[in-house]
Amino acid sequence: MAEKLLQINFKFSITKTEYEEAVSSLAGAFANIDGLRWKRWVLNEAENEAGGLYLFNDQSALDTFLNGPLTEQVKSHPAFSNMTPKPFDVMPGPTATCRGPV
Repeated sequence: MAEKLLQINFKFSITKTEYEEAVSSLAGAFANIDGLRWKRWVLNEAENEAGGLYLFNDQSALDTFLNGPLTEQVKSHPAFSNMTPKPFDVMPGPTATCRGPV
């Protein structure tokens, strides 16, 4: 199995509190994505940038997510813009050395 890491960044045009409220209501839906092992929610309030780091079981699960309704919901949200998805392969050897989950 070839794990895939996905980094998604986007800009937001609402307050941090409004952003946290908006995404908190979506967390349960993300938790139920097939093939998603975990998601880390990230926020850079100073730059009005947010996003996530996702670990998927494989490329198929990542592709299904990117072409699915939750991704479309983020893309079409009026307060979010410039969404940039970046997929990566996971390097298990060096990751294990640095105590990363593999």
